[in-house]
Amino acid sequence: MVDVFESPESNNPDWTVSELSGALKRTVEDAFGHVRVRGEISGFRGQHSSGHAYFSLKDAAARLDAVVWKGNFSRLKVKPEEGLEVVAIGRITTFPGKSSYQIVIEQIEYAGAGAIMAMLEERKRRLAAEGLFSAERKRRPPFLPGVIGVVTSPTGAVIRDILHRLTDRFPRRVIVWPVRVQGDTCGMEVANAIRGFNALLPGGVVPRPDVLIVARGGGSLEDLLGFSEEAVVRAAAESEIPLIAAVGHETDVTLIDFAADVRAPTPTAAAEMAVPVRAELVAEVESLRARLRTCISRGQDRRRADLKAIARHLPSPEALLAVPRQRLDIAAHRLPRALKANAGAHRLMLARVEARFGPARLEALVARRRERFDMFAGRLGTAFGVNTGAHIERIKRWRERVVTAESRLAPAFRRMTEVRASRLAALGQLLGALSYQGVLARGFALVRDAAGAPVRLASNLRTGDPLDIQFADGTVPAVVGGSGTMARTPATPRRRSAKSRDKDSAEADLHSPPRQPTLFEN
Repeated sequence: MVDVFESPESNNPDWTVSELSGALKRTVEDAFGHVRVRGEISGFRGQHSSGHAYFSLKDAAARLDAVVWKGNFSRLKVKPEEGLEVVAIGRITTFPGKSSYQIVIEQIEYAGAGAIMAMLEERKRRLAAEGLFSAERKRRPPFLPGVIGVVTSPTGAVIRDILHRLTDRFPRRVIVWPVRVQGDTCGMEVANAIRGFNALLPGGVVPRPDVLIVARGGGSLEDLLGFSEEAVVRAAAESEIPLIAAVGHETDVTLIDFAADVRAPTPTAAAEMAVPVRAELVAEVESLRARLRTCISRGQDRRRADLKAIARHLPSPEALLAVPRQRLDIAAHRLPRALKANAGAHRLMLARVEARFGPARLEALVARRRERFDMFAGRLGTAFGVNTGAHIERIKRWRERVVTAESRLAPAFRRMTEVRASRLAALGQLLGALSYQGVLARGFALVRDAAGAPVRLASNLRTGDPLDIQFADGTVPAVVGGSGTMARTPATPRRRSAKSRDKDSAEADLHSPPRQPTLFEN
């Protein structure tokens, strides 16, 4: 009979999971050792903390996991970006930990011009959302800069065209920051050059430019990608020095054109925007100088004619002085007679005053003043005598009152002292009667427990409790239930009727002072 649960024998060997994963890995890597995969980058969030980069390549129907190791990431010419369509070059391998396969990317290329344009449009949209292209950030370059900074290749034709155009229009000092205008390091070098010019201090050994020109000749879309990198755009937007972008020909468009303060169609046009034409300025200044001279001459002629017209309406000096001169002659003719009349009037007034202040009149006035003085002196002596007598009488009355009060003070003090002494003696007797020292002197004793509190009931004590027994002449320690001691129950007092107790209490209240608490009560 055959056991249905017994597994049938087979010629196929048994694989472990690790063995099978390793075999699959070798098979895939042998079959797809080097591949080019075209797809759109998805799920890219930058480099991991370990330095590796993980994302996916996808198309309309499938998705492929991708990884770029830390050592290869820094050597990539095209950095991965979200949504960028690329051609990834690498090898296919498996990841046993997830039973999945992935591509290990060694190089990334753009998937044609369409992919580059899509990438630029996405980058432009993202940077514009941050406000880097807003018109409020743009500034007008200075009319006549003293120093011009140029960021370009020092060996190309662009710098020669700029210098030649500046020499023709208006020679200025030019400082060139040499950079590569294409290649992998182009974007970083241009960004560093813009920030380097902005870091220069005014008045330093190397003068700080008043305007910057970032220039490059024409080229393919891939050649101009360095001027569309995010680092270049941010450096141009952050530049404190006005910046003119002149990258490529008029039809070439890069992202630095949107972040710059001014976009020039060509490097030569950038030089023309940077400085005016010196000959035109000289001619304009000469024209303005001639116009200024003509205006000044015409203004003087017009004011001279106006002055003559106004002068014709003014009176002559003789006419202006005729009336004042006549008034002066009349006043000079009347002055001698007026002086004589004034002197006579003052002489008459002096004679009248002299009559009022003669010697006889002054003697009479002095006599009247002397009589009034003598009268006031007599009244003063009388008044002084009357006031002195009244004060003396008032002092005598006050003295008699003081003597009377002094005679009454001694008897009153003695009486008050006797009353206070008797009250003190009564209080002393009451204190002696109520003090527990008197009770102890009559043969009683005061029992205290270990805490020093009085013991009122024997039932509150237990055998072995320490006690202090105070007599009239000292204190003796004791122990409850000790040798020679015995707890006794106090005798029960004879019960009295309530009526007798009330009667005795009433009589005690009538014949004794108010009851005060003693040492035996709390």
